[in-house]
Amino acid sequence: MPFSILRLDMRAPDFAKATKAELYAAALDMAAWADEHGFDLIVLSEHHGTDDDYLPSPLALAGVIAGRTRRIRISIAALLLPLYDPVKLAEDLAVLDVASGGRIGVVVGLGYRPDEYAMFGTSWKDRGRVLDEKLEVLLRAWKGEPFEWDGRRIRVTPRPVSEPHPPVFVGGMGRNAARRAARFGLPFQPGRHDEGAFQLYRDECAKRGVESPVVLPPGDGQMIWVSEDPEATWSEIGPHLLHDARTYASWQPEGQRSAVHSEAASIEELRAEGLYRVLTPDECVERAEAGGPFTPFPHFPLCGGTSPEVGWRSLELYAAKVLPRLGR
Repeated sequence: MPFSILRLDMRAPDFAKATKAELYAAALDMAAWADEHGFDLIVLSEHHGTDDDYLPSPLALAGVIAGRTRRIRISIAALLLPLYDPVKLAEDLAVLDVASGGRIGVVVGLGYRPDEYAMFGTSWKDRGRVLDEKLEVLLRAWKGEPFEWDGRRIRVTPRPVSEPHPPVFVGGMGRNAARRAARFGLPFQPGRHDEGAFQLYRDECAKRGVESPVVLPPGDGQMIWVSEDPEATWSEIGPHLLHDARTYASWQPEGQRSAVHSEAASIEELRAEGLYRVLTPDECVERAEAGGPFTPFPHFPLCGGTSPEVGWRSLELYAAKVLPRLGR
């Protein structure tokens, strides 16, 4: 049984044929469609001040999507916690939790772009300490009791419907993130596969008496499109996928790797890497059978401002010719 994911980040580069309004309208329609067709999760991402209008306000979009859906879960991965006022964030997430019936969760992370910290007047050097402080405030605020923080009396209402609080995962690429997740007794969702970090998290949880520690290991990083004619689809979406890959690469300082990491300089190199894949329905079935139960299928139908028409063809083909063969 595949684990079907719809990923949205709302990039709209200058060369995209679809307007921003058309891309957002398509995203909402796709979210409603995914909810009706057995998809398991919608993932929204966050960045600020980009040339291609990358989604800067995932909470707002999550709220609209929650209003268009009834069943599917929504994850913000990652939410750049140091850039937020934690009290206001606690209120916003509490309202989203109540209104959605507990379907919205967040993966809190540091991010990796100093420009974003400068934009919000937040210290890049102190980002780890700031995240820890704000995460503590967030978790404390959802208890519904008054408390003091930063010389202020805080009381956040309404109480979330999720117990003990809305789903919060700690994201990150290394050992500090593993320690942070254990320290707060939260699930750990790393951005890349690192057995050492996984074991460190489990060891730290054992030391702290954390019951049932949860590691959500990353998938293989692949993003999937479905097509009866992959060559034709690559000719349509290749420039958009390359834009996505090259932009992420340009944001990475030396030694830094985001969850999306490509070194491709051309569409041909991008295809050869295998991070972005256009599969036939038969190849999708083979992928699911080889991966076993709950093989992730991350769909990115609007990647890099891809035309909604092309994105719809991929989604509808997956629903028509893949899911029925896999028991969905």
